[in-house]
Amino acid sequence: MEDSTLWWLVAGLLVAAELVTGTFYLLMLALGAAAGAVGAHLGLALAPQIALAGVVGGGASALWHLFRRKRQGHATGTDTLLDVGQTVQVAAWQPDGSTQVHYRGAQWSARLAAHAIVPLPQPGTHRITGVQGTQLLLEKL
Repeated sequence: MEDSTLWWLVAGLLVAAELVTGTFYLLMLALGAAAGAVGAHLGLALAPQIALAGVVGGGASALWHLFRRKRQGHATGTDTLLDVGQTVQVAAWQPDGSTQVHYRGAQWSARLAAHAIVPLPQPGTHRITGVQGTQLLLEKL
C-alpha cells in the first residue's frame, strides 16, 4: 500500500473521530495527516512526510489554541451571558437574602444583585442581571 493511501486513511479516521467527539483539534491533526499525504504524493521519504505532518498538524493545533484563548479573553462579562435579561419567579426569600428559583428546568440558587438594594426582598418576577459562579443575581421587576 502506498504511503499516501495510509496518510489519507489516517486523515479520514481523524475526521471521523472528530465527528464523534466534537474535538476540533482532531481536525487540525487531520490537516497534518493530509499534509503528510501531499508530501507522499510529492515523493518525499517517510521521515520528511512525518515531519511535515507534525509541523502542519501541531502548528494548526497551536494556532487554533491561541485563537480560542484570544477570543475567550474578549468574551468576559455578564453582558455576554445568555441568561442575563431572562426572568424568573421568586416564591419566597430566605432570611439570609438567598432564594431558590426554577430556571431552565432546574433549581438554581439566587440572590439580589448588589445594585438592587431594597430593604426587604419581595417575592415575584425578577430579572437575571448576572451570574456569579452557579448563583443567579436578580433584580425586582
